[in-house]
Amino acid sequence: METYFAGMLLGLAMITPIGPQNIFLINQGFTFGVPRVFVAVVAAGVCDTVLISLGGAGTSAVLTRIPGLKTFLLAAGVVFLTYLAVKSFRVRPEDFDQSAAPEMRWRRVVAQCASVTILNPHSVLDVVGILGVAIAAQDPALRPVFAAGTVSASWVWFTLLALGAATLRRWLTPYRRMWIDRVSGALLLLFAGLFALELLRS
Repeated sequence: METYFAGMLLGLAMITPIGPQNIFLINQGFTFGVPRVFVAVVAAGVCDTVLISLGGAGTSAVLTRIPGLKTFLLAAGVVFLTYLAVKSFRVRPEDFDQSAAPEMRWRRVVAQCASVTILNPHSVLDVVGILGVAIAAQDPALRPVFAAGTVSASWVWFTLLALGAATLRRWLTPYRRMWIDRVSGALLLLFAGLFALELLRS
């Protein structure tokens, strides 16, 4: 159990800082509520499970040797996050019709969740690398337990984040939703700018 909780604590330390993936989940909770927000939770959980599994399998060294991979991910991340930010800036209060449940296209939700995860080079390279090293540092018999702890951290955090946002949804007027979307857009634009700076430096 100590190994499991050590893995969970490391996973929480890496997943809880605000980032594009967390912003996406919060917005999904605000927009769709329970139970439909769990489509986004499952998509995010599966993405992180795959990345952590890749790290545990020792693929971080392979990824770092692929020429231009980080540059491609940074450039694609800048474009996609900027697109999401501009989309958030363009919302109006009338876009949030409270008289009807918003339509959810689960394929689009899954695709967007995968994009904000995969097109974040820190998710692909840093998470895979750091967690991969941490998993490899464990006793071979305990590696699956440690990895299970890190995976559990992602699923627990995503569930709590989505449920928290969904709970607050009832108090959000269309006008408040508009400003929340604009703040989210500003944060996404900030991450796009940070990725762009890192791209220029590389």
